[in-house]
Amino acid sequence: MALNTRRSFLRKSAATLLAPGAAAFGSVRAPATRPFVPTWESLAAYQTPDWFRDAKFGIWAHWGPQCVPEQGDWYARNMYREGQGQYKYQCEHYGHPSRAGFKDIIHQWKAENWDPEHLVGLYKKAGAKYFMAMANHHDNFDNYDSKYQPWNSVNLGPKKDLIGSWEKAARRAGLRFAVSSHAAHAWSWYEVAQGADKSGPLAGVPYDGKLTKADGKGLWWEGRDPQELYAQNHAPGAGGLVWDWNAARGSSLPDAAYCEKFYNRTIDLIDKYHPDLLYFDDTVLPLHPISDVGLRIAAYQYNTSIKRSGKLEGVVTGKVLSPAQRKCLVWDIERGVSNTIEPLPWQTDTCIGQWHYSRPLFERKGYKKPGMVAQMLVDIISKNGNLMLNIPLPGGGAPDSEELAFLSDFTDWMHINSDAIYGTRPWKVSGEGPSVEAAAEPLRAQGFNEGRNKPYVAQDLRFVTKGDDTLYAFAMGWPNGESAQTLTIKSLASGSPLAPGRVERVNLLGVPGPLKFTRTTNGLVLTLPAQKPCDYVYAFKIRGRGIV
Repeated sequence: MALNTRRSFLRKSAATLLAPGAAAFGSVRAPATRPFVPTWESLAAYQTPDWFRDAKFGIWAHWGPQCVPEQGDWYARNMYREGQGQYKYQCEHYGHPSRAGFKDIIHQWKAENWDPEHLVGLYKKAGAKYFMAMANHHDNFDNYDSKYQPWNSVNLGPKKDLIGSWEKAARRAGLRFAVSSHAAHAWSWYEVAQGADKSGPLAGVPYDGKLTKADGKGLWWEGRDPQELYAQNHAPGAGGLVWDWNAARGSSLPDAAYCEKFYNRTIDLIDKYHPDLLYFDDTVLPLHPISDVGLRIAAYQYNTSIKRSGKLEGVVTGKVLSPAQRKCLVWDIERGVSNTIEPLPWQTDTCIGQWHYSRPLFERKGYKKPGMVAQMLVDIISKNGNLMLNIPLPGGGAPDSEELAFLSDFTDWMHINSDAIYGTRPWKVSGEGPSVEAAAEPLRAQGFNEGRNKPYVAQDLRFVTKGDDTLYAFAMGWPNGESAQTLTIKSLASGSPLAPGRVERVNLLGVPGPLKFTRTTNGLVLTLPAQKPCDYVYAFKIRGRGIV
């Protein structure tokens, strides 16, 4: 879109949004009584709802047609990149992308083993207080009964309303329901589908990214327009940029019709399924900063939440947010963790494997272990965050044996330690020990500092509070060697300015009866039982006046 055209489009959008009635809302408003308008000034009145702050842990099914080949993330893009592993897999198992493109992978998807009620039941047992389903990915396919995207799971593939069934299962289980939306970047993400091989017998033969409705005569997709899926009726940008809308760096910029279609699809998603949380896989918001679509969606999500609940219960997440923007949205960190207690609630999103299901990763037993995820969870909540954990599903929809084992082990740990997780708040410091004293790995872009610090030891502790008299201290490991019978919490030393009051009782969750302890100038010294209550991360419940 030309610059002048884009400016005109944005002016018209703003005029529509601030039409009579909207203008009367004012700027910063109390969210429970006055509607939000799509400006940063208005959204700054947002307050994160207590349900999200209390929940702490969610599970995500990052599941869609890209899981059919079971070859990991970004399949629908990489299958068009000559020489890449997923390109080779596509050619060997489905056909060359000039003949068998991603539209044909969608045709293969049946979700024949999918049981949402059973799966959500497993997630709830494992401690999830909210569940998130993927509404669409960068592949631009809607996993719901989409009014504005004919390439959806009701018309094609499974021929089921996947988001509708996920929502019903989550509501019946008493979980908050979330959806993730990633499709804003399809415009640039699919540009590789306009290409062709540079070598070999099919060199120069175009991939299927430029096909039109007229090309489908006599084929399974007759009557459907591939451009509704691929969105490639434009010249590709330079340099293969996907993530940022920056014409100066060579990005091609979506036109107004593309932006409005994304807006309509997302409003349709909100209206049909009433998500408590709307996750965006975008820098700040979808199509930011070239369009106000993201701001309009955020305002709509908050306003409809107030209308349904009588108070603001809705959440919208965004990535790479400035401090000012974090007042308007919940900051999401991908595969990473903040290194400090954040003043506002935030969320980490991560996965036990790859985002989309990878059979090779399963076969080499490459998933995160439950102990690592438990360590991540307590570190995150000590800093005012939540953890959203993806358990990737194969195309058929049933978890593999390693995933079931993970969920079973994590369920056992949560059964013992959940009281120290839910409804807690950060303490005066997030923790102590070598992991706090060492230089922490900084965040990079969306996050991506996960697993880059040294392994935790028993002296690494994390703290949270509950109420006005309870402090929980999590030990990341169990002491061994000469110190096997005791654990010292230095932050609770006598005379510590962090806890000037009196420690009255200490319990180790999962162990009957209180622990013996002494309080010295070196710390609170706990006498440990002979047997560990669980296999990883141990929660000590410390009660007393003036310690919180």
